[in-house]
Amino acid sequence: MFLDHPHIEPIRALMEDPEVTEIMINGPQQVFVERRGVIQPEPLQFRDEDQLNLLIGALLQTMGRMVSASNPYVDFRLPDGSRGNVTTAPVALNGPIVTIRKFTKTLTRPQDLIRVGTLSKRMAVVLGAAVKYRANIIFSGATGTGKTTTLGVFSRLIPESERIITIEDTAELQLHQPNVVRLECRQPNIEGKGAITLSQLVRNALRMRPTRIIVGEVRGDEAIDMLQAIASGHQGCLAVLHASTPLDAVSRLEMMSLSRGLMLPLWAIHKQIASAVDLIVQHDFLVDGTRKITRITELEGVEGDRVRLQDLFRYERRGTDAAGRETGQWISSGTKPRFLEKCEKMGITIPPETYAAGAE
Repeated sequence: MFLDHPHIEPIRALMEDPEVTEIMINGPQQVFVERRGVIQPEPLQFRDEDQLNLLIGALLQTMGRMVSASNPYVDFRLPDGSRGNVTTAPVALNGPIVTIRKFTKTLTRPQDLIRVGTLSKRMAVVLGAAVKYRANIIFSGATGTGKTTTLGVFSRLIPESERIITIEDTAELQLHQPNVVRLECRQPNIEGKGAITLSQLVRNALRMRPTRIIVGEVRGDEAIDMLQAIASGHQGCLAVLHASTPLDAVSRLEMMSLSRGLMLPLWAIHKQIASAVDLIVQHDFLVDGTRKITRITELEGVEGDRVRLQDLFRYERRGTDAAGRETGQWISSGTKPRFLEKCEKMGITIPPETYAAGAE
């Protein structure tokens, strides 16, 4: 097993601790971990920088990657599904930096997300129907807020009859349907050549007879390829995007589409975004470190010079309890989701009380 590697020994206990969700090594003398959403120092030190470099070698060995002065940072994934990043000199000034985001084995079903308070029961029903019946969804939020976890959980609801192509910078998603093709970007070689980008993989995926395309993280001009793929009939696409609000997510899609250099007017990009994306699922950290889906927002079209957004559900914060935990409740706007029209054409209905106005 990977954890039996002798150079992994310094962090083996942290990797096996189910409460630790992230490990952050800031040089050989400083280690932090995240437990229950809170970052705290860990009483762990490496003997010297050489010992830390041996750990880095063992981590990168799983993917055949390496760091050097000419390539000082690299992403990696581990056999258990965890992913990480290594950053070294000359850009890292206080020694080699290692960040590992552990794969969450305990969150595999929508019921698990309900149990830990990530979303409400009614939200899970609506989001589950949206995924199963081919709405196009952006999972938005800051780093570490649980976007990929939510995508991975709900992607299990995709019917097994579909052909799914996942496209990631560093492969992390683990789907269990029988017809899944996993594509991963390739980093440039030491001469700066040979890179294969997300944009190239999205375009290539269109030639692979996909039923669905899942993009692990939209971060550049591949946004326009994804939007065009949806516009050309590839429904049910799922993607992760870094943004602090649904409005920011739309703005980021605009900017990434413009970065391709295509001479498109902004109104045309707005129209393409509004017609391609059905829902934005917004993830946030609360003040106590817990992760929640704070909004499920529907794109309703274009109004004037902007994309019109409508919250289906939102999390309303109330304050903190005696233990310092943040309190609040999810509120439904009572708006019937437009994507349900797709469901109804397939003979599927959702009880109106699922999205009825009010708190849950």
